Amino acid sequence: MYDERFPGLRRRGFLAAASGAAALALVGCGGATDDKAAGASGTPKRGGRLRAAFAGGGASETLDPHLGNLFADVARSKALFDKLADYGADLSAQPRLAEKWEANKALDRWQVTLREATFHDGSPVTAKDVLYSYRRIADPKQAFRAKASLEPIDLDASRATGERSIEFVLKRPTAEFPNVLAAFGAFIVPENATGFDDRPIGSGPFRFVSFAPGRSAVFRRYDGHWDGAPLLDEIEFVVANEESARVNALLGGQVEYAHELNPTTARAHEGGGRIEIVRLRNSAMQAFCMKTDRAPFDDKRVREAFFLIADRQELVDGALSGAGEIGNDLFGKGYEYYAADLPQRTQDLDRARALLKQAGAEKLKVTLDTSAVAAGFTEAAGIFRDQAAKAGVTIDVRMGSKDSYWSDILDGGTLCCYRSGAMPIESHLSQRLLTDSTTNATKWQHKDFDSLYQQAQSLRDKAERAAVYERMQRRLYAEGGFLIWGFADWIIGTARTVKGVETKAPANTLDWARFDKVWLA
Repeated sequence: MYDERFPGLRRRGFLAAASGAAALALVGCGGATDDKAAGASGTPKRGGRLRAAFAGGGASETLDPHLGNLFADVARSKALFDKLADYGADLSAQPRLAEKWEANKALDRWQVTLREATFHDGSPVTAKDVLYSYRRIADPKQAFRAKASLEPIDLDASRATGERSIEFVLKRPTAEFPNVLAAFGAFIVPENATGFDDRPIGSGPFRFVSFAPGRSAVFRRYDGHWDGAPLLDEIEFVVANEESARVNALLGGQVEYAHELNPTTARAHEGGGRIEIVRLRNSAMQAFCMKTDRAPFDDKRVREAFFLIADRQELVDGALSGAGEIGNDLFGKGYEYYAADLPQRTQDLDRARALLKQAGAEKLKVTLDTSAVAAGFTEAAGIFRDQAAKAGVTIDVRMGSKDSYWSDILDGGTLCCYRSGAMPIESHLSQRLLTDSTTNATKWQHKDFDSLYQQAQSLRDKAERAAVYERMQRRLYAEGGFLIWGFADWIIGTARTVKGVETKAPANTLDWARFDKVWLA
């Protein structure tokens, strides 16, 4: 049901945890908001079609769940397909198609037992389907988004040990292996499935009805879903790339759910009565990224000075229009293993100037790379430039290309604007902070730090693992290259008739865009 009011692609909201440069882009994430605002009250009611507006990918869109990069792709995929596990609100792995998992003593072999589930054609989900799906994702000739996440698995050695049981053989001890099962894009498809845009078959809560790339996708309730049938009869995903188009469609009654609204819109409509605003707190990490392998940031005194230059509340108020909360130079606020006991860092210009003097960098000049590639980046750069001037630091703000920004700043420059969405803290460490990490934008390369990560992965006891992760975070807090100044809210708008939207679900976690649990009052 395409509507001319929803034009083709103009702006993409890429997700984090992809491979390569795309790994540096945004995923939303969140925390609590008001249950009433999300319409959680009332008795669930069956029936109706919910129309959800997302920014899309134009005529090249596909329903192949292993190719998705946009929020719209992932929302459609999770309606049609399932993963073995998915991330809870604290980014810990929760069982889905996998009923249970168990490791051997060495943590390098994991037995996974599947629950009884069926695909939309009635055939059972089996171990062969899982191994086919993972081997397809890992195909070296393809660029599927979960490929890097599945790297720890030796898929040649892994095997089905029964119709619903699999032995995964790993290349090394991996205590957090359930995170691999929950990886973004690691959806299970039927054995030998190839084409997905004509009539895809999954095991998700909705089954395929129609798909017009860049326009609309319609899915119908699958009554045989293992987790219970959805309350909605149908879900329609509508593409509306401009935020204004999504808002106007919501206000005009053409859709009931609008993804990714800006803070100005939220303030204009919050409490107004026409629509409901849902704020997912602590969403996208907002940071400045310092290259620790080159001057001036190869001196940890300069990095500490920059930590102390930042007025975090001013950055949140100015760059995020107040729609967020301050950070403390650590990723994953509110997530499992987060080092919450470290003291909140505040601006201290006197100490910053003293550190710069010790480092011989009293009249430091540095270029800060930014771009309009992400909301708030140019504002944050201007605010931080003014804050640094008070400590005697001259910052030259350099505007980069929206098209190549993420690849440009991965290896180039010395200081840049950066953001990331939800992933487990363990994944953030492994993908961005180990010597050979493919998206190591701060060039943080320390063999002893790598060893701590390997030590954590070899520990069966969760408390012991947590202690090692805390040591790693204390090191980053003291001398790392990420100046993490805030966490942005992720904002969704819904019609007042929409009930059951989860309010504590970071984007790309299990309960985000969970349309099988939503109903229309």
